[in-house]
Amino acid sequence: MLRGLLFLFAFTCSLPAEAQFANEKAPEFSPKTYIVHKTDQPITIDGNLEKEVWQQAEWTDTFVDIQGYHMPAPRFETRAKMLWDDEYFYFAAKLEEPHIWATKTERDAVIFMDNNFEIFIDPTNDTHNYYELEVNAKGTFWDLMLTKPYRNGGSPIDAWDIKGLKIGIDIQGTLNDPSDIDNGWTVEVAIPWSVLTEVTRGRIPEPGSQWRVNFSRVQWQTEVIDGEYVKKTDPETGQELPEDNWVWSPQGVIDMHLPEMWGFVQFSESPAGSNESFEWNTAEDYRWLLRKLYYRQNEFRSEHGRFADQPGELEYSRLFEHLFADHDHSEKPELTIKVLDNNYIMRLAVDELNSNFYIRNDRKLWQTAK
Repeated sequence: MLRGLLFLFAFTCSLPAEAQFANEKAPEFSPKTYIVHKTDQPITIDGNLEKEVWQQAEWTDTFVDIQGYHMPAPRFETRAKMLWDDEYFYFAAKLEEPHIWATKTERDAVIFMDNNFEIFIDPTNDTHNYYELEVNAKGTFWDLMLTKPYRNGGSPIDAWDIKGLKIGIDIQGTLNDPSDIDNGWTVEVAIPWSVLTEVTRGRIPEPGSQWRVNFSRVQWQTEVIDGEYVKKTDPETGQELPEDNWVWSPQGVIDMHLPEMWGFVQFSESPAGSNESFEWNTAEDYRWLLRKLYYRQNEFRSEHGRFADQPGELEYSRLFEHLFADHDHSEKPELTIKVLDNNYIMRLAVDELNSNFYIRNDRKLWQTAK
């Protein structure tokens, strides 16, 4: 039974303790969901969202503060839409903005130092090898892949490029002109499947399949000095005021790089406007159970200087009963923990789904058939 666990252990990376944020707490799990309908119309990517192809597509819920609904509502409205066809994953966003400004013009610059719109995609839902795209109102972008979250020692791969990427920007107002009041700006993005499926062995989504996606908007507070936009500073320290972070699916903390908190998108072959409901995958309940155990491992190590190797040390039974209180049909899966120095791997054997679920100390989570 444990042979597979021990074999997988050989490939687990040893990480410095400080890279793992041992006192990391589990945020509240409340992911947004969205149906991505298929289009048979070619989309001209120019930033104009008045095109017929976008009219039937639903808007996402309005963005909220990255930490959640308990925080003040964003000052400006942001919403997004998605579509797909056999060649591209399409995104559209509308950003209300009375003063549109952007300065970055070099590709792969740190775009979030401007106001921007960001797309995050994890095709395999394992929190590793995921994609990020940042765009400002000039259409300047930063495309990168993350091997794993920063908290787990991940590094951005700036050299990774979205070949065939299309971006369109439409300004409803004037760019970098403080003398007037603008309405906002819209952005369209088309990302080829040939790039996104690098981590799915070339397989594009099938109807009904689900990916993890989130959106972020970075918004700085500015004032006009000598006819130019300047970021506001704290009058006491002279330091720039922190940026606002507004998102589609709340992260619970100020960190976009927690892919387990992103929203779920479900791909549909039906056209936009069809009456179709999101189908929750029961496997996600067990994935979140493992995520909670991952966070508890971090807490346990912070308190005891080691990782727990017994389910009872993580209060597994109580946690299961709490999370599955409304799942009368669910039997508690067997939890196995193997610890080796600064590494561990945990396995849930879920008879109900005939599956094993695994998670490592570097946050990677995956599922196999039993």
